[in-house]
Amino acid sequence: MCKKGACDTVKICMIAHFTDTPNEKGNNRFKYLANMLSENHDVTVVTTSFSHTTKTQREENDMTDVKYSLQMCHEPGYGKNVSLSRIRSHKVFAENVKQYLEKAEKPDVIYCAVPSLDVAYVAAQYAKKHGVKFIIDVQDLWPEAFQMVLPIPLVGKVLFYPWKRKADEIYASADEIVAVSQIYADRAMKVNENCKEAHVVYLGTDLDTFDSFAQGDAPFQKEEGKLYLGYCGTLGASYDIPCVLSALEILKNRGESTPKFIVLGDGPQKSAFEAMAQEKGLDVLFTGRLPYDEMCRYLVSCDMLVNPIVKGAAQSIINKHADYAATGKAVVNTQECPEYRTLVERYQCGLNCAVGSAEDVANAIKTLMEDDSLRTRMGQNARKMAEELFHRKKTYKRIETLFSSEQAKV
Repeated sequence: MCKKGACDTVKICMIAHFTDTPNEKGNNRFKYLANMLSENHDVTVVTTSFSHTTKTQREENDMTDVKYSLQMCHEPGYGKNVSLSRIRSHKVFAENVKQYLEKAEKPDVIYCAVPSLDVAYVAAQYAKKHGVKFIIDVQDLWPEAFQMVLPIPLVGKVLFYPWKRKADEIYASADEIVAVSQIYADRAMKVNENCKEAHVVYLGTDLDTFDSFAQGDAPFQKEEGKLYLGYCGTLGASYDIPCVLSALEILKNRGESTPKFIVLGDGPQKSAFEAMAQEKGLDVLFTGRLPYDEMCRYLVSCDMLVNPIVKGAAQSIINKHADYAATGKAVVNTQECPEYRTLVERYQCGLNCAVGSAEDVANAIKTLMEDDSLRTRMGQNARKMAEELFHRKKTYKRIETLFSSEQAKV
């Protein structure tokens, strides 16, 4: 990418339904990209007035030290992630984004997160109508992710067919495809004839920022001689916390040593998971949702980490993979996604287990607990993977190159 003043400024409209705003703490990809791209370009971020995380309407942001512009279009909001009210809310937001685009100055490039589908479809139609270069960044696969939550084969296929058709139209219309995993990139490329290749750029993290957050004493009281197993993320249907709790119960019933389980995050299943842990008599700390800086300190204070994802889940390479690797800790993995399992094997940074097998997870935890040198070696390999594949200052340069004045042309 050329230095400031050495090339023409590109006017970028970044549409991201689920980004963080400047006043919100987090590690969001689009907030990071907006800050990075606004060093050389004219960037406007278009997002929603409704926070998906807190389920509340957002307040006005202080933009004093922010180089990009922010446009929050109204969205009425919803209470549950899987609900009719969410579908309606997305449609209202998409209509408001459409109205904003028609009134705003035409950009050179639209950079649009996918999903949500309604909003991305509006952006695709606008770009086609006005001859604007359209770049998509595929964050998740819809409707595939929702079909996992509602696993009714024939009914689900019929119910979600309109979503699939809309997703296909969005993917097909893109002039460039960025995706957070190879699996997502391949899905989009199946229906796209405009692009020679997709750009796979993992979500990642800024390792310098992560390391600065991770410094200091453990945020919880550590018991001498005790090992700690960590998890961070949503406490919902896709994440197999029950498998981990059953694995710890197996170790306990065998009379084996068990680690204290630190569970970072919130979600619809939190109360059920807490009740399960209590019923099994396990040593588990549920912290609830934490600010990103505090979450980093918790993770690095653990001795090993677990990535438990249920069979059939649509997730591929996700946020926690970067954060886990950044900690330099070994991971116990049940995710069946071949892309992540291959990374764990290639870098020898953890142990892959059969999906949903509490017995496998129990044995993997025992192996890591009993072998300090193995934990250390795998942790060092995890950090190496973070530096090579997940460090945003390096990996996001591939996205940055899409916005030179020449590349910005349709």
